[in-house]
Amino acid sequence: MSTPSLITRDLTIRFGGHVAVNQVSCAFHPGELTVIVGPNGAGKTTYFNLISGQLTATSGKVLKGEVDLTRMPPSARARQGVGRAFQLTNLFPQLSVLENIRLAVQAREGDGWRLLRPVYRFTKLTQDAEHYLEATRLSRVAHLPAAALPHGDQRKLEVALLMAMEPDIYMFDEPTAGMSLDHAPDVLELIAQIKSDPSKTVLLVEHKMDVVRALADRIIVLHNGELLADGAPTEVMESQIVRDVYLGTATEETA
Repeated sequence: MSTPSLITRDLTIRFGGHVAVNQVSCAFHPGELTVIVGPNGAGKTTYFNLISGQLTATSGKVLKGEVDLTRMPPSARARQGVGRAFQLTNLFPQLSVLENIRLAVQAREGDGWRLLRPVYRFTKLTQDAEHYLEATRLSRVAHLPAAALPHGDQRKLEVALLMAMEPDIYMFDEPTAGMSLDHAPDVLELIAQIKSDPSKTVLLVEHKMDVVRALADRIIVLHNGELLADGAPTEVMESQIVRDVYLGTATEETA
């Protein structure tokens, strides 16, 4: 087994007297796609928010290699290679698709907002952005404003923005939520491409069992904020305690 790329150690958050995530310890590895499942209110998105920095842990740690991310804001975690896509699209709606991606490339390279720079820098940024347009099959809509895209293409654009940041850790929160049956396979194919890179670690919150089966190398199950199960998909889905708490007696009925 490879050295973990990301570790949560006894990760906990309390809201008043409520413990939303309770001492969750997990190690995630390069080349592995882990799906996080559980019933509503299990703590899945809260756990994601603790890893990506939208929430700060009450106790415990988030570690990326030797780097302690626990008290870092989301922007600092992004610079450390933790990339996050949200359940709701998070784009610059009035900018074109190309401009959205170019800003992500610009942020990755640390160019900031300097107004005076050699003209070739703009060319290079645009060429890099066009590469991600091609990779996500969005070249045909490059000059449309992001707000004009159908929901499926907006989700693809969000994946393109993540790819343009070139993170080591990819985090997707229900990536096919609200998508039509026609568009969902495109986003899942992009995630599968990312997963195929042995240097990348992918974490996915998902409740659609067909998506889980198609992509998961590993499943972890949260229940009442605690880690209930962790293992290979078949092993976890056949576990009686998981069936009782989350899947029910008939797996297919929850898909």
